Amino acid sequence: MIRVVVADDQALVRMGLRTLLGGESDVDLVAEAADGMEAVATVRRCLPDVVLLDIRMPVLDGLAALRQITADPALAAVRVVMLTTFELDEYIFTALRDGASGFVLKDAPPEDLLRAVRVVAAGESLLSPSVTRRVIERFGATGSPPPVPHPQLHRLTDREREMVAWVATGRSNDEIAAALVVSPATVRTHVSRAMLKLHARDRAQLVVFAVQSGLRP
Repeated sequence: MIRVVVADDQALVRMGLRTLLGGESDVDLVAEAADGMEAVATVRRCLPDVVLLDIRMPVLDGLAALRQITADPALAAVRVVMLTTFELDEYIFTALRDGASGFVLKDAPPEDLLRAVRVVAAGESLLSPSVTRRVIERFGATGSPPPVPHPQLHRLTDREREMVAWVATGRSNDEIAAALVVSPATVRTHVSRAMLKLHARDRAQLVVFAVQSGLRP
């Protein structure tokens, strides 16, 4: 059973999510919150697997709430999916850097939101190719600051560094395996080791670290 907390200041949105999640046999909506401060307190109390967190909320906005959740060692297993009306660049980069596992648009089809819950609960990240591409373009644009290698990058083996660079292209483990002519299990092993060494919460944060460090396949 996937335990979920929903945090959104709009009662109508919460009602819609409650109805959607309530119809799934493998999902349990354990609590709701109407502002960022309440969201953080609720997550600490309920210890859910996944938080659906609105970006724009009163008292404490979603990004600030995200930082408090991801900075708390007691909440290391909690995965956060940001809910937003628009894929605004400044939100994407900030949230990914601060540990969000992905994004879901509020007007996305219901199956997309359910998939997001299940994907991040399984320990994966929900980072669409379009979002990955925009992260890469942001750091490759004229006037962008030069790459700053992650302080733990030197701990990676050459193979792990290569895998991290491929992750930053937005490809899945299966796609990377096909490109390198290795098994998906080999890719998964190297990516997992790299995440541990770089202290990345999930694959989404690994993409940010890779791009910021200037890694390319």
